[in-house]
Amino acid sequence: MLVELITPEGVAYTGDAVSVTLPTADGEITVLTGHVPLVSALAPGSMIVRSKDGESLFAVARGVVEVGPTSVRVLSDIADRAEGLEEAAIEQAKERAEKLVSEKRHDAEGFAEATAILEKELARLRVVRRRPSRRTRP
Repeated sequence: MLVELITPEGVAYTGDAVSVTLPTADGEITVLTGHVPLVSALAPGSMIVRSKDGESLFAVARGVVEVGPTSVRVLSDIADRAEGLEEAAIEQAKERAEKLVSEKRHDAEGFAEATAILEKELARLRVVRRRPSRRTRP
């Protein structure tokens, strides 16, 4: 099946896949060829694209998922490959976002924006910690 991962900056990934696992507003789903058509809200988290050549792991944020019988289109605020993420930098960005959230508690618009930033950093952190190179092997 064809998988497209699109951000406001452009196409972050396109290719054939055996399956795609991604976070939705209703929980994590795995899509295989022939899946029933569906449209769902994308939640911040990890997206795994499995192909014949291996797995690609991405941090995604809020957006929309459109599933057809032979394709998956994901529109996301971000799409960061796990390999390109640095845990220390993400930890610092998360701390800044947490501080911003606490500062904006009484400003509804600022609080929503700060919360969205924090969600993106938490998604990146989950992905970098899930990255295969971090796992210990027997």
